[in-house]
Amino acid sequence: MKFQKFSRWVQSDQSMNAYAWLILMAIVFGFILEAVATFLNIRHAPATPPEPFQDCFDQDRFLRARDYLAQKAKWALVVAAWDLSLLLLWWWLGGFNLLDQWLRTLLSDELLRGVAYIGILLVAGRILNLPFSIHHVFVIENRFGFNRTTPGTFALDLIKSLILSALLGGLLLWGVLWFFQQAGPLAWLYCWIGVTLFSLGIQYVAPRWIFPLFFHFKPLPEGALRRAVLAYAQKVQVSVREVFEVDGSRRSTKANAFFTGFGKNRRIALFDTLIQSHSEDEVIAVLAHEVGHDRHHHVPKGLAIGIVHMGLLFFLLSVFLKEPELFRAFAMEQGSVYSGLVFFSLLLTPLDLIVGPMFKWYSRKNEFEADRFAVQTAPDPGALIGALKKLAANSLSNLTPHPLHVMLHDTHPPLLQRIQRMEQEWRNLIPT
Repeated sequence: MKFQKFSRWVQSDQSMNAYAWLILMAIVFGFILEAVATFLNIRHAPATPPEPFQDCFDQDRFLRARDYLAQKAKWALVVAAWDLSLLLLWWWLGGFNLLDQWLRTLLSDELLRGVAYIGILLVAGRILNLPFSIHHVFVIENRFGFNRTTPGTFALDLIKSLILSALLGGLLLWGVLWFFQQAGPLAWLYCWIGVTLFSLGIQYVAPRWIFPLFFHFKPLPEGALRRAVLAYAQKVQVSVREVFEVDGSRRSTKANAFFTGFGKNRRIALFDTLIQSHSEDEVIAVLAHEVGHDRHHHVPKGLAIGIVHMGLLFFLLSVFLKEPELFRAFAMEQGSVYSGLVFFSLLLTPLDLIVGPMFKWYSRKNEFEADRFAVQTAPDPGALIGALKKLAANSLSNLTPHPLHVMLHDTHPPLLQRIQRMEQEWRNLIPT
């Protein structure tokens, strides 16, 4: 009966209003753009490694890197096609309205109904994408020798992330829905303030309470590396309570390092894979890059930009929640704040196609600044170049991404560009 009602709605003159057409065209265009960028990125890889990498990429390793790129990219496109198909099918079948009507028969409290509505959509999406995640980790990453995640660790990580999302995400969602139901015209402002405070709180507690749920942090043992790390931190006047070694090798062979937190929760974290596969100078250089982000205040600047962006989104949400045509575009019998929040996120697709690349460009700019800081302050100015080349070889990185892919996705500049800039900065440090 409900399907027949939706079929009549599809055939009516009002079925595809301006909102429906805008969202449909945006998500389809976004998928086509993604497909074009993917195939251009695969074809952009040269037949032999670029000259600066010939000392760390022999021909066999380079061909493996090309194969790794192609398999990851094509699989990501399959996942994107799956997500698009699910969304369009759910939309066409009137799933958004059917779920809403079913929950209305079970839950009279609108706040609980809203949390359940969005929670069901998110959990269902996670479950339906689970086979693709399993394939990526246990087939693709295994095939190229990167995966060290056991099925037990994978399952435990999934359970932890779901519980954490339910607790933190559910609390945040409940607050947003409550404000929009109770706070009147200024609800968007209260939401903006509340979510900002919540986000800052998460940033503060994450290094001590959230990250350790997934990784084991232990103080870096006494020795030459620890002394070198602390000496470097003292040299650049960075106050750090502790330096930690992270058991990244339990999940992957890929190496990493990060500088996180603020106040008394500030931490330097080095993956054990980084320590095992790099020289002391290279580890310090990677650390110097991470400290460069801190010294250039990239984290607070990024937070500030994110806060302003979030405020704009909450204001726009308050406007579009009053638009009945937005709900009609999804065949909704009754409008609500929670369903409006879902539809507004889809309505943002055209804006994301513009704003997303801008944020990516800003991130790449920050990476160049952090590289420059590392070259200027690390004991060995050229060590970061060697470290990045080694990281690229060990991770089978794409050395020559296509500019369109870089614009759409990459938060880091192409490695060749980074090395060229660091070499120029290094030359500038040499006395003439």
